Amino acid sequence: MDIDTRNDGQAMNDGQAMQELMRSAAEEATRAPSVLNTQPWRWDVGEDELDLHADRTRQLHAIDPAGRLLVLSCGAALHHARVALAAAGFSPSVRRHPDAGDPDLLARVRIGEVRAVRAEDTAVADAMRRRRTDRRPFQASGPATGDTLAALHRAAAAEDTTLHRIDGDQIAYLRAAEHGAQIIEAKDERRREELREWTEHTAARGEGVPPETVTGPVPRPVPLRDFGLGDQATLTPGTGDDRSAEYLLLATNTDDPAAWLRAGEAVSAVWLTAISRGLAVSPMSDAIEVPGARALLRSLLPGGGNPQLVLRVGTDPGSPPPASPRRPIGDVIGDGSEP
Repeated sequence: MDIDTRNDGQAMNDGQAMQELMRSAAEEATRAPSVLNTQPWRWDVGEDELDLHADRTRQLHAIDPAGRLLVLSCGAALHHARVALAAAGFSPSVRRHPDAGDPDLLARVRIGEVRAVRAEDTAVADAMRRRRTDRRPFQASGPATGDTLAALHRAAAAEDTTLHRIDGDQIAYLRAAEHGAQIIEAKDERRREELREWTEHTAARGEGVPPETVTGPVPRPVPLRDFGLGDQATLTPGTGDDRSAEYLLLATNTDDPAAWLRAGEAVSAVWLTAISRGLAVSPMSDAIEVPGARALLRSLLPGGGNPQLVLRVGTDPGSPPPASPRRPIGDVIGDGSEP
């Protein structure tokens, strides 16, 4: 849904116009990436504010028992809403965790000052609407110009996180972390069952990981998650081999829900910056989900910190992969009248 880009203060004195702006921002935020496309968020739209809630009914209790990836997913949605408001000509004002008595109220967003829409705001909003998770092996030409990597690092730093480039000998450690995590998850029946739940009949439910967004097994320097789809995985892998892919480890100083939320905002910021520069991205959460593998990733951080997600970045192959389904707007956006 397009956002009304009128940015004069008089228009915003109209409570209905402000509420429509907030609802539009929430609708744009539903485009955000989430773990296994669970879309674990709920938005309440008020006349002059927008509340983001974690939806615990959509938590992956076997894969994500602490709710790290749930909160991180909600953080990505929060950043998407911020992007939408900036592209409409407003500085969003965000209070994170505004109610100590309600830990699932993750953020409250209000309209801040009127501001000029920058070319960067428009480019990032356009990237938000084009964003896909691309699991195909990336092409041989590498994306890692110094200017591009610097832009990705700035995007992460603006969200109070750090971005570490995994390269050289560290790739072997990332490969070991991913391989080890996959062995552990393959032996865990609860995890396998949860994975099946979110990869079967997904289109009809408007959620989960559909087979047409997943490639079959192909040789790669670092393996991706095995979704257990076998021949049902129908995304053509193309001619890439991932040898020039970049692996970026997003980390935070602390490791609590507040940090997870900011990490999700950073995931969105880095991802959209990459797309606006002609790159493709897919997240890698397997090694985050398994404590031992996450500890191995922590050892790669030169300044210490807490790993929150790995992003695989590479050359955009041109034609986008299919989009993942989305839940009906009415299921995720309300007016705050229901608990």
